[in-house]
Amino acid sequence: MSRDRYVDFLRAWAILLVVLGHWLITALVRRPDGTITAPELLATLPWTQWLTLGFQIMPLFFLAGGHAAAGSWSRARAAGGTAAGWVGKRAVRLLLPTAAYSGLVLLAVGVCAALGVDPATLALVGWAMAMQFWFLPVYLLISALTPALYALHERWGIRVPVAMGAAGFGVGTLVAVGDASSRGAAVEAVGALNYLLVWGVVHQLGFCWRDGLLGGKGRRSGGARQGGGGRDGGSGRRSDAGRQGGGPTGWRAYGGAAVLAVGGVAGFALLVGPGPFPVSLILVTGQEPGNTDPPSAALLAWSLAQVGVALLVAPALRRVLERAGVRRAVRVLGAGSMTLYLWHMLPVLIVAAAFYLTGLAPQPRYGSPGWWALRGPWLLVLAAVLAAFVRALRPLERALVSLDARVRPGPGLRGAAAWRVWAGLGVSGWALTWFAGHGFAYGGTFPAWPAAALAAGTLCATLPYGRGEVRDVHSREGAADGPAGSAADGAAGPDTPSGRAA
Repeated sequence: MSRDRYVDFLRAWAILLVVLGHWLITALVRRPDGTITAPELLATLPWTQWLTLGFQIMPLFFLAGGHAAAGSWSRARAAGGTAAGWVGKRAVRLLLPTAAYSGLVLLAVGVCAALGVDPATLALVGWAMAMQFWFLPVYLLISALTPALYALHERWGIRVPVAMGAAGFGVGTLVAVGDASSRGAAVEAVGALNYLLVWGVVHQLGFCWRDGLLGGKGRRSGGARQGGGGRDGGSGRRSDAGRQGGGPTGWRAYGGAAVLAVGGVAGFALLVGPGPFPVSLILVTGQEPGNTDPPSAALLAWSLAQVGVALLVAPALRRVLERAGVRRAVRVLGAGSMTLYLWHMLPVLIVAAAFYLTGLAPQPRYGSPGWWALRGPWLLVLAAVLAAFVRALRPLERALVSLDARVRPGPGLRGAAAWRVWAGLGVSGWALTWFAGHGFAYGGTFPAWPAAALAAGTLCATLPYGRGEVRDVHSREGAADGPAGSAADGAAGPDTPSGRAA
């Protein structure tokens, strides 16, 4: 009952819209020679770029992630846990299902390459199966930095995301100056900082939201901040007033949210209208500058607007979430969110083979009213295939949950074991970044080095301690990962192999 169901709703809603958005913009066309092509909807029909304002929903995920991480890290630290133990546990929850998914996809790529499948087709399929991977290294990085970022939050509060936002705006402006051909490697490297700065701003606002610094229902009422992170009696648990939504009401309660919403929308309009940025919040081939690779100042402004709106509508949605049926739907969606996120493009390939390669699917002119009318049946068929596939994956999910319980680092992790966690995160993060940029079959070939790096990094992070360290780690685990910690840290979050574990 101490969980904030609205945080669970935001994460589940974000994952749902990611899946629907990817399905909606995926367009398949069968040529007269029988080959399948995938035209880029946002480039072919430019007006569809406006749809990305609703489907680029990942700011809500980072906001909810920051809210949950603040509570989880506070509890772990209060119980004597270390940063390496906390980060390692969260990394394992993300890396295990990701490694299982990647291993199965890479196995299929290797078999297809050995059988002589057309390299161009294999590269396209490999890209489709990795298109969602951009999020994983970014979230791993922000999770690894959470203990340090939360320490900054405890000292300077709202000033931290303000400073990060200003830096992100400056980086985005630098990258946007000139065309792509005039940018050097140094500028591109600086631009990459915005993956941390822009998404980190939203994650940091999750800290502020939890502590009531943005108004509304926070952990502490009135935005008052106490020493030591404001934990209630050192226990790290929210006070009763915070759980019940105590504190100011009216403008004092939601003024910060209103400023974020109005200011974010106004900033986005200026940056997209007279400014240099496009309206699309998803990467469009050939569009310079873009808004996502790296995150731009326009994406930062829209993220702030989303945060403000999310906080403004929170009271109404919390009342809706009191209904048992709605709670159950959110819980079910959250429980399978990691599976949905990783596997949701597989139904596209299955349906393409079943209906397009065979010529069974009708082929109205691309972008015509008839083509749009078929988007509804397209989404329904994909949803049915994904539901069946998720059900078939339940044994794998249970196996991952069991493995997670056996290999996760303890909260008191120190010494050489801690360094192996950090090394595993670094190697895994590099591999995931490579897959995000190149797919699983770049050039139609098997990516041996990235595959080996992901396997090595995952093993390094999931086997973090030796015999001499096990006793100390396990002796502290129960204190820091009791029912409150495990429930709030992952029961419905997409950074778990399966919410069913909770």
